[in-house]
Parts: sequence; C-alpha cells; structure tokens
Amino acid sequence: MLAVAHLLGLMMAFFGLIYLLPIAWSLAVSDGAVMDFVIAGGINIVAGLLIAGLTKRFRRELKPRDGFLLVTSAWVLMSASAAIPLMIALPDLSFTDAYFEAMSGLTTTGSTVLSQLDDLPQSINIWRHTLHWLGGIGIIVLVVAVLPLLGVGGMQLYKAETPGPVKDEKLTPRITETAKALWFTYLAISVLGIMGLRIAGMSWFDAVCHGFSAIALGGFSSHDVSVGYFESVGVELVLIVIMVVATLNFSRHFLAFRNLSFKPYKTDSEAKAVLIVLGVSVMLVSFVLWADGTYPTSLEGFRHSVFNVISIATTTGFVTEDYEKWPAFLPMWLIFLSCITCSTGSTGGGIKMFRTLLLVRQARRELKQLVHPNAVIPIRIGGQAVPERVVYSVLAFIFLYFGTILVLAFAQLAAGLDLVSAFSSVVSSINNMGPGLGAVGPSTNFQALTDVQTWICTAAMLIGRLEVFTVLVLFTAGFWRK
Repeated sequence: MLAVAHLLGLMMAFFGLIYLLPIAWSLAVSDGAVMDFVIAGGINIVAGLLIAGLTKRFRRELKPRDGFLLVTSAWVLMSASAAIPLMIALPDLSFTDAYFEAMSGLTTTGSTVLSQLDDLPQSINIWRHTLHWLGGIGIIVLVVAVLPLLGVGGMQLYKAETPGPVKDEKLTPRITETAKALWFTYLAISVLGIMGLRIAGMSWFDAVCHGFSAIALGGFSSHDVSVGYFESVGVELVLIVIMVVATLNFSRHFLAFRNLSFKPYKTDSEAKAVLIVLGVSVMLVSFVLWADGTYPTSLEGFRHSVFNVISIATTTGFVTEDYEKWPAFLPMWLIFLSCITCSTGSTGGGIKMFRTLLLVRQARRELKQLVHPNAVIPIRIGGQAVPERVVYSVLAFIFLYFGTILVLAFAQLAAGLDLVSAFSSVVSSINNMGPGLGAVGPSTNFQALTDVQTWICTAAMLIGRLEVFTVLVLFTAGFWRK
C-alpha cells in the first residue's frame, strides 16, 4: 500500500507540471484564468511531493497485485486533481460535476456537464482537451504494456509484437522502452492531426482542441454543437482519418513507422475486421437514411453517415447531426458498434474487436464440436493459436462487462432515469463513447442528471476504461489478504 502511495505521490507531482500548458495558453490569450491553473498546479506538486517524501522509505519493486491498485488509484486521484481548476474557474460547478468532467476527460469518454462551451476561457477548454490527450496515451501504455503483465486485457496474443521488451512477472523499469515507443508514435500522429485540421480551416485553438480529442477518441469539443459548428467537409474528412487511425492498435503504427511499411496492418486480422465493420455499417446507415428520405439528397445522407458512424463506432463521440432523430434502428446500431469496433492497443473503449473475433470463433468451434465431439480445434487469430487461458479470460470479461451494465442500468432506473436514458447513459459511459440517447442524447449533455446518476456514470467510465477486471478485482476479499 505505502509503496503504491509513494509512486502515486510522484505521479501527482508530475501531473502538476502538465498545468504549464493551460498556464502558457492563458498567458498568451489573456483569458484571465492563469491563476486558477497556477493554484491547482501548485496544490498538485506540493501534495504529490509531500506524499512521495513521507512514503519514500517504503519504495520497492511493484508486484502485479500492486499494479491493480496503482492503476485504479491513479485514475481516481488524477481525476480529483484535474477537477480542481474547473471548480476554481467555474465557481457554480459542484464537485460532483467537476469530477465527472475530469473523469470524462481522462477516460477519453467525452461526456460533458458543461454548456456554453464557446464562451469558456480558452485555457479551460485547452485543459479539458489536454485531459483527453493524456488519458489517450495513458490507456495505450496501460493496455499494451501494463495489463499483459497483470494477466488481463486479452493482449497476451500481441505481446511478442509489442515494441520493446516486456517482462512477464514484475513491473520493472524496462517497460519504459515500450512506453517511449508508444509516446513517439502517439505524439507524431497528434502533430500531424493538428496540422491537418489547421489546413482544413480550423483556428489553431480549435485545431489543438479537436486534434487532442480525435487522437484520444474522446468527444470533447470547444463548441456546444460539436463538429457540426464548422459545417466543413474538409474538417470532417481530417477527423475521420484521425479517428480511424486512432482506433487501430498503436503498436502496429509504431512498427509501420519504424519499418516504413504497411505490412503490420496487412497481417493484423483485428485491423481488417475493424475496417470491414466500419465500411459495412456506413453503407447500411446510408441506405436506411436514403430509403427513409431523412435527407434531401443521398450524398448528404452519405456524408453524415460516414462521419457519425465512424465517430460513434470508434467511441469518439463527435456529432454533426442529432442521430437520435434518425430511424429508430440506427441509433441502437451505433451504440452496438461502440461496444465492439475498437482495436486492443487503441485509445477506444468497449469490448474491443479482438474479444469480438475470439467470441465468434469460440462459438464456431463449439458448433463444430457438436458434430465432431472428439476433435481438437484450436482458436486462431492472426495465424496464431490463442491459449485456452486467454479464451476463458475473455469469456469472463464479457460476463463481467454485461453484468456491470445490467447492475448500473438498474441503479440508474432506481435513481429515477427513464429506461432509454438509463441504459444508454451506462453503455455510453462504460464504452467511453460520450453521448447516449434520451436525456443524454447527442443534442444535449449529462447536465440534466442528478448527483447520484452522475456518480453512476462516473463509475461506469472508470470501470470501462480500465478493462473491468482492473477495478473489480479490488472488491474481492482475496485481493486484500496477505
């Protein structure tokens, strides 16, 4: 516990340095919020160094059990820390709403309780989007480099191809080699995305905000009407490219950069499945919109179909249209896509495509074994046999994933939400998608929720972002026994 506290203190102190970005931006545009971030950053650094100093003598090499506590505690603590400048700058904002906004940022969910975003100080919007950017790289490092060490997450299949050496039993400093490779890739794509948005016509402010959101597959925007504010095909095309890139495995991006080759994508069955699902869904939604006569021309329907399908399926959450007004089948299809589409090792949420492929092939194997009960039929993904332990782990994950949705949805119903709003608020939160349906639909935000309902969504965001197991294992009696 105290060894974990020492590392958390160091992380908190480092997190305080991140406030330099909004401080610099506030000074550059003179938006009057500079002292809000100076105070918040100072609190983080002082408190972090104090905790680290008091627990320094307990420092030791962390074991996998410590990893679960560290990862969950880091997201909980950093969200509380990130809420400080929001409460200072926006005095009418309650702690519940400020914490929700910060958690939504760091988990790259993109749900918001704020309105009149266009009128906020620029540095506040920069801070919100910076949380997305940090949460994005944080979850990539977590899923690709950390969770395999803890034995969860379904990434064991890809460990051999992860850049940099990763040991199997302890969280050693050698993991930094993996983290550096992922940081380089993430930063390079972020810079390219921001430049692309600037060329497409955004101001530097909007380009940075939306570039940070898109690469993290988060849905924060600097405008209340999201990307619909720009009414620009060019902006939408650039964001589509960023979102598709960000929904693929970042270890593949690194290998492609390093080798200057598309081969890592060609051999990735998960990436192929993601692109097929997106392509088929765009055509399906476009056809339904055309058949229903939702838009005056098929070209306009196709445009809105491409952007909103990719945005919701990749759990980004940007919108150009209120898709809740589309034929009833389509909003539910988009929510379903958000559960399965993103790759492992991406910034997206949901079950992930790897687990979806494994479930499909497990079902197919069971059907074959009904006919040939004595046959030995391994499950293969990407040409590699998946260990049975991973199969069982994924099956347990799916059970806990849907079980968590049911429990939290019933909790929302008990807290007074209607059925559609209760279900969609939980699913969108656990998938880190952003907008849901009903009271939390794309034309509104989460501001209408009560404090209890807001905390339920906050818990769902954390559980979904940290791959379910990482959080729920802390609530088992065995975890706390020596």
